[in-house]
Amino acid sequence: MSPYLVDAPDIFVESRTKPISNVPEMINGNRPTDGGNLIVEADDYNNLLKQEPNAAQYVRRFMGSEEFINDKKRHCLWLLGADPVELRKMPLIMERVGKCRQSRLSSTKKTTRDCAETPSLFQEIRQPKTHYLAVPEVSSEKRRYIPIGYLSPDVIASNKLHVVPNATLYHFGILTSNVHMAWVRVVCGRLKSDYDYSKNIVYNNFPWPDASEAQKTAIEKLAQAILDARSLFPASSLADLYDPLTMPPQLLKAHKTLDTAVMKLYGFPAAMPEAAVVAALMGRYQKIVVR
Repeated sequence: MSPYLVDAPDIFVESRTKPISNVPEMINGNRPTDGGNLIVEADDYNNLLKQEPNAAQYVRRFMGSEEFINDKKRHCLWLLGADPVELRKMPLIMERVGKCRQSRLSSTKKTTRDCAETPSLFQEIRQPKTHYLAVPEVSSEKRRYIPIGYLSPDVIASNKLHVVPNATLYHFGILTSNVHMAWVRVVCGRLKSDYDYSKNIVYNNFPWPDASEAQKTAIEKLAQAILDARSLFPASSLADLYDPLTMPPQLLKAHKTLDTAVMKLYGFPAAMPEAAVVAALMGRYQKIVVR
């Protein structure tokens, strides 16, 4: 019996740094390690721009799991490529950068202290230069699907968001399907009862289907239908859209249609129980990793 309590081979899904399938790499978002000084909280945003109007070009939306799912407004100072002469004209920005430097210097970690040499920048920078797929690290298990979606490159992803640069609608479609969610529910770690999505455990070990270009195109159309259904409710956050009690019928229908197509792509019967889906995925996983 599998350690995941399903009728599957007795195997253990190990942490790995690269995907076992031929798909774009998932990376962590940007880690500030700044003592909070490069982050502009909602109650500071208007006051900062009022006192330092020239700082507007350096203030970006900043999203982790909480901000992404609930559409909470949070910003950061993104000073990558900023001209030093411009920064020195903004006392409040210089004050924040100076405090960031002091915070890093006081760290017990050498890597953090070393980053005090570049206090205007996040400690770890992995921001995509094009639109990217965002997968929240933490999300509620009460939702039928983990809310994922695309963000523009001017939205800075925090280290609480997983990022897939160069992800197509096909990749979005498979990741938002019931097949991937079945895998998540069994393999994913938990933070209390919430999903704690790990790229090294969940994404990198997920066995993707073999799909022709025509099949990928079909999945992409169904994935776009999900985004179209979301767009009918522009005032709603992902938390609103994916609450089991308030999920719009149009969105639920689009998901179910995609689910049916993804099940067929894997060769699974439409009514296949979730435990059987996981068992089949475990079998595929084992065949890939033992090659």
